[in-house]
Amino acid sequence: MKLKSLTTIAAVLATLAAGIAPAAADALADIMAAKKIRVATDMAIPPSGMLDADLQPTGSDVETAKLLAADWGLELEFIQTTGATRIPNLQTNKADIVISTLSVTPQRAEVIDFSTPYAALQSVVGAPKASTIASWDDVRGQAITVTRGTTQDTELTGLASEKGFTVTRYDDDATMVTAAVSGQAKMVATSATLVNQIGQRNPELAFEPKFVIRTFDLAIGLRKNEPELKAKLDEWVSTNLKNGKLNEIYQRFHGSPLPAEMLQ
Repeated sequence: MKLKSLTTIAAVLATLAAGIAPAAADALADIMAAKKIRVATDMAIPPSGMLDADLQPTGSDVETAKLLAADWGLELEFIQTTGATRIPNLQTNKADIVISTLSVTPQRAEVIDFSTPYAALQSVVGAPKASTIASWDDVRGQAITVTRGTTQDTELTGLASEKGFTVTRYDDDATMVTAAVSGQAKMVATSATLVNQIGQRNPELAFEPKFVIRTFDLAIGLRKNEPELKAKLDEWVSTNLKNGKLNEIYQRFHGSPLPAEMLQ
């Protein structure tokens, strides 16, 4: 067969292949077609996600997800997750979005996209009230406990050698909190809200925030390259920050309002 004929056949086959190639994925269209949104939320990180006395989901992230589903006219399905499995749940399509104290970081932005921030998280080192810890200089030679896969885990891992401390990891917030409440964990790095929760559960130790590591924006996580879904999420967040609904949810569960600059 002549080269010209082979080239022509190849071109025809390529054209046919292009014509039958599957269309690009559109997460928003899929969600709306299913009339259901699957939201990955950790139910073991009060007051953002937890179970009430009737074992029903509640918390600021839970209520945020409920508001989103209601506004979009969708059935809501919660996908249970931990700090370490939030992004994998997105990548394996077990969840459509993540609403679970997901801090915006450059490392995460390489593998997923984020909505406009809907809340904020103050990351702190916490310890019993009697502890004199006040800065990084005071933690040298000691162990700081974190939840695996969280921003605190990432940040402290990078600082451990420089600041001279070690990092102890638990797989989820519930076991980390238990370790602190029982006195097994002498110091923790987590959100200020969670440190206060630890303090309330053991008034004798009275854990409290000792110093701030960083203040993070919290946003809704979604898979890369979903511009329609991202735009709709951004619009929804902006609307509900302006009308005060997201601030009301946050204040109800955390006892303080969102940062003023976020509400403008």
